[in-house]
Amino acid sequence: MKKPTVVVALGGNALLRRGEPLEADIQRANIAKAAKTIAAIGEQYNVVLVHGNGPQVGLLALQGLEYKSVTPYPLDVLGSETQGMIGYMLMQELHNLAPEQHVSCMLTQMTVDPHDPAFANPTKPIGPVYDQQEADQLAEKYGWDIKPDGQYYRRVVPSPQPTGIVEDDAIASLIDQGHLVICTGGGGIPVIQEGTQLKGIEAVIDKDMSAAFLARQINADALLILTDADAVYLDYGQPSQRALADTTPDDLSQYTFDAGSMGPKIDASCEFIRQGGKLVGIGALEDGLAILAGQAGTRIRPQSVNNNNISQGQPAPAQA
Repeated sequence: MKKPTVVVALGGNALLRRGEPLEADIQRANIAKAAKTIAAIGEQYNVVLVHGNGPQVGLLALQGLEYKSVTPYPLDVLGSETQGMIGYMLMQELHNLAPEQHVSCMLTQMTVDPHDPAFANPTKPIGPVYDQQEADQLAEKYGWDIKPDGQYYRRVVPSPQPTGIVEDDAIASLIDQGHLVICTGGGGIPVIQEGTQLKGIEAVIDKDMSAAFLARQINADALLILTDADAVYLDYGQPSQRALADTTPDDLSQYTFDAGSMGPKIDASCEFIRQGGKLVGIGALEDGLAILAGQAGTRIRPQSVNNNNISQGQPAPAQA
């Protein structure tokens, strides 16, 4: 019997936790934990894996700024570097856990509209977190846009909407051959199309938006967004905070979620459902299979499965 297909979006902050040093060994340890969840999901589903790169691409950009002998590399090139770095670690860990499973990592370009209004309103957090004083100093030094990220501050860059996957045929072919495919990492390398020519552009595409775009394109049975929060919360951080269990795009349209963290996840989820998707799950990395089974996290469907879509939950570490 053919297994259903799920696109799993793995947050950059699930691979490198908020406030952790941006060390390779720490990232490897987190990826090893993530791979266990992905491998377990792969026993029941065909997995197409999309990962974030916010902390990693920001670190590369920061390192480039400090080396004065070379002009800093643009964000599209840095995005391709993070696809290779994170993809390599994920491929290796998944192979070690399930050597019989074919795992392929596809360097993926994603087209965007050069006139997307996101270029005039940067919202995508990248790099490490800072306190307000350090963030202000760096903003002045490098001309960065800085916005709050929870109790910290981070650099933000443009995050345009994806409009097409350049390597979509190759991805579909690998899926048909039974490969666990890692693709559109970091949201995909942002490119614009000028006639028949492709050209990189300074941006970081939101990986959840790209995951939803990919899920629609391959007619995935579900989209699973794994992050460092155990559910979607209303009144987050307040005494009245509560977790959403089962909900719908219409229900979610009543609320406002932070543009730098949970907001894009909600937008991507609702877009996937409205375009014909059947299920989106959002929650903690370690709860991946339980979310798909309806036993944890938040599930978004075309219509509610019951009339009580609010469940009480323990406070999540962060809505991101």
